[in-house]
Amino acid sequence: MINDIKSEAEKKMKRSLEALGSAFNKIRTGRAHPAILDSVMVNYYGQETPLKQVASVNVEDNRTLAVSPWEKNLVPVIEKAIMASDLGLNPATSGDLIRIPMPMLTQETRKELVKQAKADAENARVSIRNARRDANSMTKDLLKEKEISEDDERRAEDEIQKLTDRYIAEIEKLLKAKEEDLMEV
Repeated sequence: MINDIKSEAEKKMKRSLEALGSAFNKIRTGRAHPAILDSVMVNYYGQETPLKQVASVNVEDNRTLAVSPWEKNLVPVIEKAIMASDLGLNPATSGDLIRIPMPMLTQETRKELVKQAKADAENARVSIRNARRDANSMTKDLLKEKEISEDDERRAEDEIQKLTDRYIAEIEKLLKAKEEDLMEV
Protein backbone atom coordinates (compact mmCIF):
# COMPACT_ATOMS: atom_id res chain seq x y z
CA MET A 1 0.00 0.00 0.00
CA ILE A 2 2.74 2.45 0.96
CA ASN A 3 4.76 1.37 -2.09
CA ASP A 4 1.76 2.18 -4.31
CA ILE A 5 1.55 5.65 -2.80
CA LYS A 6 5.29 6.23 -3.32
CA SER A 7 5.24 4.98 -6.90
CA GLU A 8 2.22 7.18 -7.71
CA ALA A 9 4.00 10.20 -6.19
CA GLU A 10 7.12 9.40 -8.21
CA LYS A 11 5.06 9.19 -11.43
CA LYS A 12 3.59 12.63 -10.74
CA MET A 13 7.04 14.05 -10.00
CA LYS A 14 8.46 12.51 -13.17
CA ARG A 15 5.64 14.06 -15.23
CA SER A 16 6.40 17.45 -13.67
CA LEU A 17 10.05 17.10 -14.68
CA GLU A 18 9.06 16.13 -18.24
CA ALA A 19 6.70 19.12 -18.44
CA LEU A 20 9.56 21.37 -17.32
CA GLY A 21 11.81 19.89 -20.00
CA SER A 22 9.28 20.63 -22.73
CA ALA A 23 8.73 24.14 -21.34
CA PHE A 24 12.49 24.73 -21.47
CA ASN A 25 12.59 23.49 -25.08
CA LYS A 26 10.13 26.23 -26.03
CA ILE A 27 12.40 28.94 -24.60
CA ARG A 28 14.68 29.74 -27.48
CA THR A 29 18.33 30.44 -27.03
CA GLY A 30 20.38 32.21 -29.66
CA ARG A 31 21.24 28.90 -31.33
CA ALA A 32 19.14 26.94 -33.78
CA HIS A 33 17.55 23.81 -32.34
CA PRO A 34 14.75 21.77 -33.97
CA ALA A 35 12.88 21.38 -30.66
CA ILE A 36 12.03 25.09 -30.79
CA LEU A 37 9.41 24.29 -33.44
CA ASP A 38 7.81 21.39 -31.51
CA SER A 39 4.87 23.56 -30.46
CA VAL A 40 4.07 24.75 -34.02
CA MET A 41 0.84 23.26 -35.38
CA VAL A 42 0.10 23.23 -39.12
CA ASN A 43 -3.31 23.05 -40.78
CA TYR A 44 -2.90 19.82 -42.75
CA TYR A 45 -6.05 19.12 -44.78
CA GLY A 46 -8.27 20.68 -42.12
CA GLN A 47 -6.51 18.93 -39.23
CA GLU A 48 -4.14 20.66 -36.78
CA THR A 49 -0.95 18.59 -37.06
CA PRO A 50 2.47 19.06 -35.41
CA LEU A 51 5.05 20.52 -37.81
CA LYS A 52 7.42 17.59 -37.38
CA GLN A 53 4.74 15.25 -38.81
CA VAL A 54 4.47 17.16 -42.11
CA ALA A 55 8.07 18.29 -42.64
CA SER A 56 11.62 17.56 -41.64
CA VAL A 57 13.34 20.15 -39.46
CA ASN A 58 17.13 20.31 -39.62
CA VAL A 59 19.82 22.61 -38.32
CA GLU A 60 21.44 24.24 -41.36
CA ASP A 61 24.05 26.14 -39.38
CA ASN A 62 24.43 27.51 -35.84
CA ARG A 63 21.78 30.18 -36.34
CA THR A 64 19.49 28.75 -39.05
CA LEU A 65 16.86 26.02 -39.16
CA ALA A 66 15.84 24.44 -42.46
CA VAL A 67 12.28 23.09 -42.81
CA SER A 68 11.57 20.95 -45.85
CA PRO A 69 7.89 19.99 -46.17
CA TRP A 70 7.03 16.56 -47.52
CA GLU A 71 4.39 18.11 -49.79
CA LYS A 72 5.22 21.20 -51.84
CA ASN A 73 1.75 22.74 -51.36
CA LEU A 74 2.39 22.95 -47.59
CA VAL A 75 5.18 25.55 -47.90
CA PRO A 76 2.92 28.64 -47.46
CA VAL A 77 0.83 26.92 -44.77
CA ILE A 78 3.93 26.04 -42.72
CA GLU A 79 5.36 29.52 -43.22
CA LYS A 80 2.12 31.06 -41.94
CA ALA A 81 2.02 28.68 -38.94
CA ILE A 82 5.59 29.59 -37.94
CA MET A 83 4.84 33.32 -38.17
CA ALA A 84 1.59 32.87 -36.19
CA SER A 85 3.39 31.00 -33.40
CA ASP A 86 4.54 33.09 -30.42
CA LEU A 87 8.19 32.26 -31.07
CA GLY A 88 9.05 35.54 -32.79
CA LEU A 89 10.60 33.85 -35.84
CA ASN A 90 10.47 35.12 -39.45
CA PRO A 91 10.79 32.30 -41.99
CA ALA A 92 12.19 32.92 -45.46
CA THR A 93 11.11 30.64 -48.30
CA SER A 94 13.29 29.68 -51.23
CA GLY A 95 11.52 27.21 -53.50
CA ASP A 96 10.34 24.32 -51.38
CA LEU A 97 12.73 24.95 -48.48
CA ILE A 98 11.89 27.24 -45.56
CA ARG A 99 14.84 28.78 -43.77
CA ILE A 100 14.35 30.20 -40.29
CA PRO A 101 17.15 32.47 -39.07
CA MET A 102 17.41 32.71 -35.29
CA PRO A 103 17.49 36.35 -34.21
CA MET A 104 20.28 37.45 -31.90
CA LEU A 105 19.17 37.81 -28.30
CA THR A 106 19.73 41.13 -26.60
CA GLN A 107 20.85 41.21 -22.97
CA GLU A 108 17.39 42.40 -21.98
CA THR A 109 15.72 39.54 -23.88
CA ARG A 110 18.08 37.06 -22.26
CA LYS A 111 17.13 38.32 -18.80
CA GLU A 112 13.42 38.01 -19.65
CA LEU A 113 13.94 34.46 -20.88
CA VAL A 114 15.83 33.59 -17.69
CA LYS A 115 12.89 34.98 -15.67
CA GLN A 116 10.54 32.80 -17.71
CA ALA A 117 12.75 29.75 -17.12
CA LYS A 118 12.79 30.46 -13.37
CA ALA A 119 8.99 30.77 -13.35
CA ASP A 120 8.65 27.44 -15.19
CA ALA A 121 11.06 25.83 -12.72
CA GLU A 122 9.07 27.21 -9.77
CA ASN A 123 5.86 25.79 -11.26
CA ALA A 124 7.55 22.39 -11.52
CA ARG A 125 8.74 22.66 -7.88
CA VAL A 126 5.19 23.49 -6.74
CA SER A 127 3.85 20.53 -8.69
CA ILE A 128 6.38 18.21 -7.06
CA ARG A 129 5.54 19.56 -3.60
CA ASN A 130 1.85 18.99 -4.33
CA ALA A 131 2.63 15.36 -5.19
CA ARG A 132 4.50 15.08 -1.88
CA ARG A 133 1.59 16.62 0.02
CA ASP A 134 -0.90 14.24 -1.62
CA ALA A 135 1.26 11.21 -0.84
CA ASN A 136 1.76 12.30 2.78
CA SER A 137 -1.97 12.87 3.27
CA MET A 138 -2.67 9.38 1.89
CA THR A 139 -0.24 7.84 4.38
CA LYS A 140 -1.88 9.85 7.21
CA ASP A 141 -5.27 8.51 6.09
CA LEU A 142 -3.88 4.96 6.26
CA LEU A 143 -2.63 5.70 9.77
CA LYS A 144 -6.05 7.03 10.84
CA GLU A 145 -7.70 3.87 9.48
CA LYS A 146 -5.12 1.88 11.48
CA GLU A 147 -3.90 0.10 8.33
CA ILE A 148 -0.27 1.08 9.04
CA SER A 149 1.69 1.84 12.20
CA GLU A 150 3.12 5.24 13.15
CA ASP A 151 6.61 3.96 12.38
CA ASP A 152 5.51 2.91 8.87
CA GLU A 153 3.93 6.31 8.34
CA ARG A 154 7.07 8.16 9.49
CA ARG A 155 9.29 5.92 7.33
CA ALA A 156 7.03 6.52 4.31
CA GLU A 157 7.11 10.29 4.85
CA ASP A 158 10.93 10.19 5.03
CA GLU A 159 11.13 8.22 1.79
CA ILE A 160 8.67 10.57 0.06
CA GLN A 161 10.75 13.54 1.25
CA LYS A 162 13.93 11.97 -0.16
CA LEU A 163 12.11 11.47 -3.45
CA THR A 164 10.98 15.10 -3.40
CA ASP A 165 14.51 16.33 -2.65
CA ARG A 166 15.89 14.27 -5.55
CA TYR A 167 13.41 15.74 -8.06
CA ILE A 168 13.86 19.30 -6.75
CA ALA A 169 17.64 18.88 -7.18
CA GLU A 170 17.03 17.68 -10.75
CA ILE A 171 14.96 20.81 -11.43
CA GLU A 172 17.77 22.99 -10.05
CA LYS A 173 20.25 21.24 -12.33
CA LEU A 174 18.03 21.76 -15.40
CA LEU A 175 17.44 25.42 -14.49
CA LYS A 176 21.15 26.09 -14.00
CA ALA A 177 21.95 24.54 -17.39
CA LYS A 178 19.19 26.56 -19.10
CA GLU A 179 20.36 29.80 -17.47
CA GLU A 180 23.94 29.21 -18.61
CA ASP A 181 22.67 28.40 -22.09
CA LEU A 182 20.60 31.59 -22.23
CA MET A 183 23.29 33.90 -20.88
CA GLU A 184 25.98 32.53 -23.20
CA VAL A 185 26.71 35.09 -25.92
